[in-house]
Amino acid sequence: MAKNDFKQVQEIGFKSLIESFKNYTGASRENIIKGIGDDASVAMQHDGKLTCTSSEIFLEGVHFDLTYTPFQHLGYKILTAAVSDILAMNAEPEQMLIDVAIPNKYSVQMIEQLYKGIDAAANDYNLTVSGGDTTASHQLLAISVTCIGNTKKEDLIYRNGAKVDDIICVTGELGSAIAGLRILLREKKSWQENPEQQFQPDLSSYEHVVQRQLLPKARIDFFRSLINSDVKPHCLIDLTQGLVADLSEVLKQSGVGAEIYSPAVPISLEARNVADEMNEDVDKYAFYGGEDYEMLFTLPEPLVEKFKADFDDFIVIGKITEADKQLTVNTGEEHNYQIDL
Repeated sequence: MAKNDFKQVQEIGFKSLIESFKNYTGASRENIIKGIGDDASVAMQHDGKLTCTSSEIFLEGVHFDLTYTPFQHLGYKILTAAVSDILAMNAEPEQMLIDVAIPNKYSVQMIEQLYKGIDAAANDYNLTVSGGDTTASHQLLAISVTCIGNTKKEDLIYRNGAKVDDIICVTGELGSAIAGLRILLREKKSWQENPEQQFQPDLSSYEHVVQRQLLPKARIDFFRSLINSDVKPHCLIDLTQGLVADLSEVLKQSGVGAEIYSPAVPISLEARNVADEMNEDVDKYAFYGGEDYEMLFTLPEPLVEKFKADFDDFIVIGKITEADKQLTVNTGEEHNYQIDL
């Protein structure tokens, strides 16, 4: 390879790299009705049901830090991440495969704690850990999870179905996970600066946001309400990369624009308090923080109040517009601004 042919991933970014993967998808099979591009792949089974499959990979030092992450919490969180992708297809998670590469620096007891967390999440989400692989690693702990779920064809929801004049809704609250991470990173820095001192941080004032970071819950309650309702959103995506990034995916794939009203974005008082402590903009926590594992969906306006009768833990934050792939933020003040997609 010539020197000028070498291009680092950071030069194009991971989104562009993933987009290039669509050129290398192997043989075409008629029963694979959705491949790369949504929260999970979709395959048609012989009985007419659809199987949804999604995988996640977690690498120590990149996706988690064991300085402040208990192994049991880590186990729970990795299942939550994979389950959330299946729920974002409006499918029911049924089984999970776990692959783990373990370095010698971690004890048997530590790895057992990891699996206790996995087991707790599997029970909460009513799925079976059905297999996987285990191998050795030289230095870092690496975990890969694959979640498999099923749904009926008429229940499946993609992220590319948003329609002009749809109402944009989000469940729960946004920004608390990154607020929790900001606190944990601050305490880690304090410990690193004074390693000789006995260090036991008091996190009682930050319990809510720290829990949202270390022990998030997938919105299985939203899925169950949706299945039992006669309301079906036009599109659905889980919020893992931040509101702007995930909504942008919806807009680009749906070929539409959106206007969101920033004062309506649900942010907890605890996240606001952290942002104030850090002298940071709490809206940026919600817009760009990620790892909230909430759901964003769009509905025709007449169905919003109807769905409220079945499930009330969501809020309206905006509307789908005709402006092709343009995201407008209405601040509630004199001017709006646009975010490039």
